[in-house]
Amino acid sequence: MTKIYLKKGRDESILRFHPWVFSGAIAQVVGEPAEGDVVGVYAGDGTFLAHGHYQIGSIAVRILSFAGEDVLKPDFWTKMIRRALRVREASGLTSRPSETDCYRLVHGEGDGLPGLIIDYYGGVCVMQAHSVGMFRSKSAICEALKEVYGDALKAVYDKSSGTAPFKARLDLVDGYLYKADHFSDSEYRVLENGCKFLVDWTQGQKTGFFLDQRENRALVGKYSAGRNVLNLFCYTGSFSVYALRAGAVHVDSVDSSKRAVELVGENISLNGFDSSLHEEFCADAMDFLRDVPEGKYDLMIVDPPAFAKHRGALNNALRAYQRLNATAIAKIAPGGILFTFSCSQVIDKEAFALAVFSAAAQTGRSVRILDRLNQPADHAVNIYHPEGEYLKGLVLFVE
Repeated sequence: MTKIYLKKGRDESILRFHPWVFSGAIAQVVGEPAEGDVVGVYAGDGTFLAHGHYQIGSIAVRILSFAGEDVLKPDFWTKMIRRALRVREASGLTSRPSETDCYRLVHGEGDGLPGLIIDYYGGVCVMQAHSVGMFRSKSAICEALKEVYGDALKAVYDKSSGTAPFKARLDLVDGYLYKADHFSDSEYRVLENGCKFLVDWTQGQKTGFFLDQRENRALVGKYSAGRNVLNLFCYTGSFSVYALRAGAVHVDSVDSSKRAVELVGENISLNGFDSSLHEEFCADAMDFLRDVPEGKYDLMIVDPPAFAKHRGALNNALRAYQRLNATAIAKIAPGGILFTFSCSQVIDKEAFALAVFSAAAQTGRSVRILDRLNQPADHAVNIYHPEGEYLKGLVLFVE
């Protein structure tokens, strides 16, 4: 096994259990590791620190074990998947499958498996590898999922090609790693808090559904009765379904993706709502919002894709959040409720709140913060890796 020796004093973050080794911290590499190999990480004095996946880039090693456990043992992946599942069991996500049968099973660093995402959809696991090491381990991960879930596992689908930062170096083709006999993915449905949703992991964004907004969708429902709702960047309309179930007068859903807008209509129909209560629009959300008459909506959901995926885009992203929120605050009816979000990992809660504050000040309206929102328990944040806290939101009351 290749040995990675760190520069003097650069082992402090590893001793605090941070799961990344940056290339600038490396003093010496003993061996010739291929990208994705398991390597040992050592302090400058030769003290063993951790095992992890080697990769090309500023993050040179993603730590898999600090305990000296042999990560090459066949049962390593099974132990880690079981450990992740216990967290979901503890948070109650697996206890009521008749109401909710979908959740995130593995959330990268939050579950001690940096570079790996696995979402569970009623017996189907959809995985995304964000590192070469995880991509090379996908067969072993699939076998571990079969061991953990047994006959309840219907399929395992690899969806790495759309998000893998290393795709230029590997020939990535999405596809099934496992399918049970007679399994069909045609119009696959899941339940979330009793709401029904179609999930398209082959053609949809990310793994097919945005599980990280589950608790925030339920909160939208608490505010929706009797209101006219605008759901911007709606994707497949999950916020819209919750709003209608809670008694919204009318909901408009807007997304620039034609396929997403088609799924919105299908999800509205799937849940049995009167089509006259909802309308979907395939349009640029910002353009749509600019043309909205002031006061038409008294509840808005503004949930855009990440405006900043790296620190170089930070300032432009903050300006974009400010423009978007200023327009929403200016347009919403007096007494309106605005749910606004950012899923950009490089923008922290304070920076996002400041952008929204600046937007409110620009409009001159009276705005109160009713709630601060984040990601749910199945998108766990490792306390030693605060960078994993990516989703932040505010609930605003606008006079």
